[in-house]
Amino acid sequence: MSITIDLNSDLGESFGQWTMGDDAAILNVVSSANVACGFHAGSPAGLLETLRAAQAQGVAVGAHVSYPDLVGFGRRSMDIASDELTADVIYQIGALQGLARAAGTSVRYVKPHGALYNTIAHDERQAAAVIDGILAVDANLPLVGLAGSKILEWAAQKGLRVISEAFADRAYHADGTLVARREPGSVIHDPQTVAQRMLQLITQGGINSVEGTFTPIQADSICVHGDTPGAVEMARRVRQLLEEQGIVVQSFIE
Repeated sequence: MSITIDLNSDLGESFGQWTMGDDAAILNVVSSANVACGFHAGSPAGLLETLRAAQAQGVAVGAHVSYPDLVGFGRRSMDIASDELTADVIYQIGALQGLARAAGTSVRYVKPHGALYNTIAHDERQAAAVIDGILAVDANLPLVGLAGSKILEWAAQKGLRVISEAFADRAYHADGTLVARREPGSVIHDPQTVAQRMLQLITQGGINSVEGTFTPIQADSICVHGDTPGAVEMARRVRQLLEEQGIVVQSFIE
């Protein structure tokens, strides 16, 4: 039986005349697309274009929900009341569902973005608010979260299918947490290094941490950030190396 892995990327993050990443090129490589919902990035016309491109490529679409933080690109922590955060999640999924339907596709999962993603990995109150938002829309939508984090446990307890995620271009600490972006070496830019690390992750069940120790990480999906410099080349190299080793790239939805 062949090994399979999902490759995903954060897309739809351009806004009006401001361009972020190369969605069309990335969609030729990944199997799942985390599409912005307008709270941290993405204008309606741009989102519709990305969704149409994802549909044309047969790429699964997920709602990339965020704190309401356009200026900070969703990377600033916010202490939002639970009922407000739940409503924000419902609103964002619903907005993307409407655009996806118009593009001939549908929202198949949810992946929080940026500071929200990192906060709910350990903050039970905000995690519960996000989970409640997903359940209110569609209990069949899987939740993508950081491999080894508490959010996956909490979501599974509420009946959601959970998808463990690793990051191709991010450095890890020995405890399995990501090295903060403000720290030097937190983002890895060499495509070959990134690809070899992801091959190690899949075949050995973990990667080498910044402390120099082997860190076990179980992942169902690998994220290649669309806004990282050289993202397209990096994604292509990851997929190429994995397929050379007989690993099948396909969405966890399939």
